[in-house]
Amino acid sequence: MATDLISRDPDAWKNHIVWAGPHRQYSIEQPAVETHRDRVEPWLSALLQAEHLNLLVGSGLPAAIAKSAEVPAADMSLAPLGSDFADAVNEAARTAAQNSGRDKANIEYQIRSAAELIGGLKILARAAELGRGGRRLPKSAKRLLAAWEQELDRILVNLLKQILATERHIAEVMADKDEEDRADRTRRLIAGFLLPFASRAVTRDRLHVFTTNYDRLIEYGCDLLGLRMLDRFVGNLAPVFRSSRLGVDFHYSPPGIQGEPHFLEGVVRFTKLHGSLDWRSVLGPSGSPEVQRCALPFGAPDDHPGIPTDARERLLIYPNPAKDVETLEYPYAELFRDLAAAACRPNSVLVTYGYGFGDDHINRVLRDMLSLPSTHLVIISYDDAGDRLRRFYATTGREEQITLLVGSHFGDLSTLVDAYLPQPAIDRTTWRMAELLSRRGAATGNGEGAALDDGIRDDSDSV
Repeated sequence: MATDLISRDPDAWKNHIVWAGPHRQYSIEQPAVETHRDRVEPWLSALLQAEHLNLLVGSGLPAAIAKSAEVPAADMSLAPLGSDFADAVNEAARTAAQNSGRDKANIEYQIRSAAELIGGLKILARAAELGRGGRRLPKSAKRLLAAWEQELDRILVNLLKQILATERHIAEVMADKDEEDRADRTRRLIAGFLLPFASRAVTRDRLHVFTTNYDRLIEYGCDLLGLRMLDRFVGNLAPVFRSSRLGVDFHYSPPGIQGEPHFLEGVVRFTKLHGSLDWRSVLGPSGSPEVQRCALPFGAPDDHPGIPTDARERLLIYPNPAKDVETLEYPYAELFRDLAAAACRPNSVLVTYGYGFGDDHINRVLRDMLSLPSTHLVIISYDDAGDRLRRFYATTGREEQITLLVGSHFGDLSTLVDAYLPQPAIDRTTWRMAELLSRRGAATGNGEGAALDDGIRDDSDSV
């Protein structure tokens, strides 16, 4: 009955759904933490210790961090256009958004529509230069091309500055000694979200973090926590994106011990599926284009020289997930191969947070992953993402391989970190202590509290 309800009833997804193994409830009222914590936290703890663990983060994470820090998030609404055919571009953006299952278009779809118009104007302008257009060729194609190239540069630079402004506000809050409460709360949320996933035994496969965001909030959080990130960039002065997928990792040799080196703790793999604010397309030493990561500080000011004026030519972000063309272009093809290789293998778990299931190329990978019976998908969402989450769940047909934590209660980052995500330091000592207390409780016939009390007395007596 519950399965049929959440699969077919759109209204059910506008409330609160918890589907964590045998613990399955649907609630209209605001849930209580005490009702679900003892069931959800152990379930997530078990899943996060899977052989292969992946984390997919969407725009919900920076929005939640900005809300906690009490700073404005980047405005993703449509930008005002001042060139000819602006109405046509906005209409194309709205149509693309509807085809993706979104209620309304945002600036990402607008940028994509403007880029498509520029591509058509380039063809017309070139044909006019060659004299092959005849009377049917608009004579204004060259003028329109220059105008829309400037318009697209302006939109991209403004978007870049808005995201940098959010980064800058978060960095200022973290460094403000007069706002220690906000700084501590923000730091706790960043650490409380990343560490439960990154705190894995070194004998298991590294956590692989994927994000569709352009900001550097995850990188900033890893720097705060001292986590080392492995991505495809190689180099120090100007890191360059490499296509090779070698098994590069961090090792160390313990002092005084001869033999094989040990894996280093606190290492994660990282992939930005839609590019980043600090990725640039430049000519390399060989004269061919290459992808470099520029030295753009976190929250750089608007007049920083790392902000390009010709953003449409150099800035490497792919702002619209409506089409699959980015999966055919470099470097996006390599990034999506990483996602498929990490997710679509046996005994893998993928956790999504703040991802709205509006990217068909990512959803296709998730469906292929669930075709393997030993895989599992954990969906943590603040809402139903415009009914896209329900449609994905209903068309997948893999209810037993999906964990759902949907609603404003479970999607709230503070509640998620404090109540439902496992403690980050689940190590051998913790497991041995739990096993020891369990054996003592079974031997004496006492409950858990009695076992704990007996253990304390036994240890004190032995001392």
